[in-house]
Amino acid sequence: MARARIGIIGLGVIGKSHLSVLQETENADVAAISDPTQAARDHAAGRNVKAYDDYRTMIETERLDGVVVATPNDQHVPVALDCISRDIAVLVEKPIAESVEAARRLCEAAEAKNIPILVGHHRRHNPAVRAVRKAIADGVIGKPAIATVIYTQLKPDSYFNLGWRRDKASGGPILINLIHEIDLIRFVFGEIESLQASTSSAVRGFPVEDTAGVLLRFRNGALGTISLSDTAASPFSWDLTSGEFDQMAGTTDKLKRQQVSSHIFAGSEGSLTLPDVRHFSYRGDTEPGWLSELSEDRLALTPESAYRRQARHFAAVSLREEEPVINGRDGLRTLEATLAVKAASESGGTVRLSA
Repeated sequence: MARARIGIIGLGVIGKSHLSVLQETENADVAAISDPTQAARDHAAGRNVKAYDDYRTMIETERLDGVVVATPNDQHVPVALDCISRDIAVLVEKPIAESVEAARRLCEAAEAKNIPILVGHHRRHNPAVRAVRKAIADGVIGKPAIATVIYTQLKPDSYFNLGWRRDKASGGPILINLIHEIDLIRFVFGEIESLQASTSSAVRGFPVEDTAGVLLRFRNGALGTISLSDTAASPFSWDLTSGEFDQMAGTTDKLKRQQVSSHIFAGSEGSLTLPDVRHFSYRGDTEPGWLSELSEDRLALTPESAYRRQARHFAAVSLREEEPVINGRDGLRTLEATLAVKAASESGGTVRLSA
């Protein structure tokens, strides 16, 4: 089996997660990491990985098939462009860029050289998400009618000790958390045509929002709602229901997994939930409707870490064996829709997305 030589730029929380998973991936070898901090270089040494202070030196010195870009958001594009200029495939952590314009510039550069970009929306690799997506495409719920997404959980006060998390330009659950929900809902339910939104900072009183409500219209005619808050003492969020916190940290039962649904996709013939992949429908000879009994079952799937699947996929992408599950243009559309929520909440109107 061919093994991709992978570099990692940025060894913060998510960079360390990539390092750990990639070192256990059968079709990848971590050749080196780059990070300017001594703590990061010490961490790399503890895992027997070569470390560089400057990523430019790393990509010029090492023979790399792919590079994971896990830097701060405003560095995603310039770092990825440097990799692309050297014909190296990139996995760019979400968001793909800090603006639509920057993301478009990155995509154009990659397309000009035919270099693949994989955007780090890891949920697309989750077996539960993929099973629900396929079931909807196969007509299991009939004609899609409405999607209901809930992301409501309480971030502790200490989370906001980092000032940028309170800042309107960089913090808040829209930019930090909603982008995951936007990408998942696009992947599973279809492209978004337009949206409306409202935000509030009434609980914490920070300059940035702590709560948002979003109304979506999909191109297939369906509607969707997203309830978002990081100041709500509630179990209804992907983070507290999917178990992916443990997957990212490489721990077992670090957090108690809540047995509730955070996503509901409903149509004319049934509904599906995530992350518990429940399927509800009417069966039998009686007329379907609220006076009849709903049946319940679960989709069949084999659980596996989304991060492990993503790592294996990126190695194959780097070797040009697979096409990215989410390429640069796809990641750009998720970013555009997420930023549109900000714009809609500020204008009070409807924002239409590009075709």
